[in-house]
Order: sequence, then structure tokens, then C-alpha cells
Amino acid sequence: MPKSIMTIVGARPQFVKAAAVSRVIKEDGNFEEKIVHTGQHFDANMSDIFFSEMSIPNPHFQLAIHSLTHGAMTGRMLEGIESLLLSEKPDAVMVYGDTNSTLAGALAASKLRIPLVHVEAGLRSFNMDMPEEINRILTDRISDLLFCPTLTAIDNLMAEGFGSLPSRIELTGDVMQDAAIFYAKIAHQKSSVLDKLKLNNEPYILVTFHRQENTDVPENLSAIIQALNAINKEIKVVAPLHPRTKKIMSERNLKAEFVTIDPVGYFDMIQLLENTQLVLTDSGGLQKEAYFFNKFCVTLRDQTEWVELVNGGYNQLTGANFDAITNAVRLALNQKFKKINDYYGGGNAASLITKSLHHFLT
Repeated sequence: MPKSIMTIVGARPQFVKAAAVSRVIKEDGNFEEKIVHTGQHFDANMSDIFFSEMSIPNPHFQLAIHSLTHGAMTGRMLEGIESLLLSEKPDAVMVYGDTNSTLAGALAASKLRIPLVHVEAGLRSFNMDMPEEINRILTDRISDLLFCPTLTAIDNLMAEGFGSLPSRIELTGDVMQDAAIFYAKIAHQKSSVLDKLKLNNEPYILVTFHRQENTDVPENLSAIIQALNAINKEIKVVAPLHPRTKKIMSERNLKAEFVTIDPVGYFDMIQLLENTQLVLTDSGGLQKEAYFFNKFCVTLRDQTEWVELVNGGYNQLTGANFDAITNAVRLALNQKFKKINDYYGGGNAASLITKSLHHFLT
């Protein structure tokens, strides 16, 4: 009889990760997976498009929980997921990354003593002001099976004493690289974003920013907008804007002199990544995706979970500082990208995860 897995997702990066793993789980045929969408990203461009584009099975359950404070959102998700777990009684719960959806799923499973699997375990920014850092630390501590994308992630867990805990730790590589490799060819056929934005013959920089340390601190958001406006005078800047970021910019009367567009689907993002000169972001996932597509990245944060990219010279940390951002962009645009190491496993993470789940649940 197939083992049942309940997968909890709620935000764009989790849809991408789940796409890679769910595809292999389905091909394997030894599991019954049911997907719960918490609703954390509810905008059609941030959610629905990923399921339709990437052929992820439609969520079996939609909780539609969003636009609340961290505590209220996590609490309502916990309540909703717990109810589903009690009725569905899965053999394991699988969570991804570091969002409120991740923590809510982890807490619900742990309190009901349902085996908990954390994909992308062991990451640390060492910045407790980030909600994501709190979510990932707590999720790791109560997980039974921790799938780590890098050796650095395993080192982090060992430094925290996980070697003496009963949880199982495995190095799998990064499932986002699996997704990037698999979907790149499809993106070439299905995406027309370069034509729509008239970017086929014009160099540009791709930018995203949405984290609270940047959007909710007026001087940080102002410095980032000013830097992007200045950079846009030298090379076109294209920024898919998170709805919340767009709203805050409007409320603070911050004018973008660069190109802003609505959030895009994964195929469009791949096309934008493959053809950009450089990536600027405060997203964790996009730092890696830049590397997957041989692009330098400037990260609008003071820390990153992906320290190997900084140490390797592929990523520069600038925080929300005008001079640091503009100087880093000029430096990166004058460098030649040379990929010496593959830090993330080469695209076999989902297969390793599926094989490990067999051993874990039998």
C-alpha cells in the first residue's frame, strides 16, 4: 500500500521546490501525495500560475490564509493544517524552506507526532531579525528527516548539536536546481516575456525585492529605489514587483524610474534570468537561480544563507546602501562569470529525496 505524504506549501519558492519533488514522487508510484496550499501567496501571478505552468498537481486543500500579521497567519495555518492531519492521517508531513507555512506545518505535525520531513534544512543567515531565520531554526529542531542542500547546511546543524539528536540528516543537493534544469527547455518554448517587454536586443538587469527589512524600513526602501533609479540611467532595470512592495512604494510616494512589472510565472522568470546581465535581489532562492544560469548576483541584504556563493565570488552583499549597491553593480558588470564548482548537487536532489523517503517510511 502506498505511503501517504502531506506536503505543505504557500509561497512561490515552495511551489518551485515542490514541482521538482512531486514530479519524481509521482513517477516513483510508491507514494500518495496530497498537497495543502495555505494561501500565503494568494495573488494569481504569485500562486495559480505556478501550478498550471509547472504541472504541479492541484492542491487537494486550500486554506486561503493570507494578509495577516505573522502570529495571526501562523496560528490560523496551524489550526487549519492540524484539522487536515487529524482527518487525513498521513504517514509523513513534508515542508519546504522557511516561510510561515513551513513553521505552521512543522508545528502541526510535531504536536501530533507525525513524522516531519524538512526539505532545504540547515540554512542559516545568523540574523534573528529575519522571520525566516526563526522559522527555519524551529522547523529544523522538530524535524525527523532533514534534507540539506549543501555541506554548509550540514555544518550548521552539526554546530547546533544535531549530531546528538535522533533526527536523520542527509545531503541531497538543491531541488531548485532540479527545477531549473528540467523547466529551462520548456521555458524557451512557452515564454514570450522578452518579446512583451522588448528586451530581446537590449541589455538589462533583473531586480526583485520584498523582504521586510527592506520594505518596512523607510530609509532602506528609499536607498534601494534611489540606487535602482541611478543604475537605470546606465543600463535598463527590470523589476517584477511583489504586490506588497508595490503598495508600500505607493504609500510612501517612492517613484520608480525603472521598469516595473507584475510578478511573473516561473517560465518567464527563467527567460528573464537567462538573458539578464546581472541579478539584484533580496530573495534567497533567486541568489541560487542566478548561479544556476551563470549570472552574478548582488544581494540587497547584510547576510545570506548561501555563503558559498559569496565565498566563491558569485554574490556580493550590499545591504540597503546606495553606494554599496551601485558600486557592486559596476563591479559585477565588468566581471566574467566562470563556474568552477557546482555547489548544489547537479540536479539529482529530488531523486535522492524520494529514495530516502522509501527507507524512512518503511
